[in-house]
Amino acid sequence: MPATDIDFYELLGVSRDSDGATIKSAYRKLAMKHHPDRNPGCTESENTFKAVSAAYEVLKDPQKRAAYDRFGHAAFQQGGPGGGHAGADFGDIGDIFETIFGSAFGGGGGGRARARRGADLRYDMQIDLEDAFHGKSTEIEIEVSQNCDTCHGSGATPGTHARSCNLCGGQGKVRAKQGFFVVERPCPNCHGSGEVIASPCRDCRGEGRVDVAQKLAVDIPPGVDTGTRIRLSGKGEAGPRGAPSGDLYIFVHVKPHSIFQREGTTLATRVPISFTKAALGGSVDIPNLDGETATIEIPAGIQSGKQLRQRGAGMPVLQGRGRGDMIIEVAVETPTRLSKEQRGLLEQFRELETGDECPESRGFFDKLKTALRA
Repeated sequence: MPATDIDFYELLGVSRDSDGATIKSAYRKLAMKHHPDRNPGCTESENTFKAVSAAYEVLKDPQKRAAYDRFGHAAFQQGGPGGGHAGADFGDIGDIFETIFGSAFGGGGGGRARARRGADLRYDMQIDLEDAFHGKSTEIEIEVSQNCDTCHGSGATPGTHARSCNLCGGQGKVRAKQGFFVVERPCPNCHGSGEVIASPCRDCRGEGRVDVAQKLAVDIPPGVDTGTRIRLSGKGEAGPRGAPSGDLYIFVHVKPHSIFQREGTTLATRVPISFTKAALGGSVDIPNLDGETATIEIPAGIQSGKQLRQRGAGMPVLQGRGRGDMIIEVAVETPTRLSKEQRGLLEQFRELETGDECPESRGFFDKLKTALRA
């Protein structure tokens, strides 16, 4: 079977719905097994190592993987999806997105291709509403690629150096005529770096970077909400062969609270009150997230479902001044356990009722009688 007919998923021994961690683990095992340093002089192992490396380069990148899932190997051949040119080999798999857009917007030709910065990383953090209110300093642990200490990010065995690529003359780019056009794309031999490593570092296998568990301090500012993104510059993956690192993005998710519901800077809650307090008026004390107590005045005659607003008792404004509001929804609670004396007092009240005490109730029944007579 020609190299370009081998399915990348089959090559790595994973299913098409595997996540990134599974694909990475499968690649590591195969790369370690077939690395040229472990199989000196074995052409079959060397070709397998190149093939699994090319497959991993595609499947680890969400955009490349999406293109491969849709178009297969045609996505990376000359002419792109649907092109009629057969068969770049595995060493020719390039970043088609960088080829299309990088040449158009990356500026001048003639110089060596600029080393790609490392990939940005994402970390999802769950916090309590109290932490979102006050802010929080915490520490996270994440596995991230860093420059290899052995080769200091060069990818070459200590004491050796990368040499200029013979195919592109160290430019990192090659040109090919395609119909009426001349297409510039990353060199397939050096993958756009302009250099070739003859003796790869054993610890990083020529990548110039290794995966390391790292602890990072994260400051959560007051007022964050679900979807807030915190950027840690330079804390993403190290770039290949000493290139700059990417960034780490912390995505905040605020857990649901047992008392308060949040909408932006507004805190809302439902407060049950006695029917006597609803009738006569009064106040309720609501403990707030800041440790203070918000006193809410209840007007006489309030009905269930009525909302009351307390200005400045809500969430802090993110990276701003002031706070939002607190809204309480009143729920009038009918007593279910009455003493003999309480029941007697209510009986007396019922005897004194004229119907004017509850105009909405009286109005409803008047309308109902009128409707039935009609």
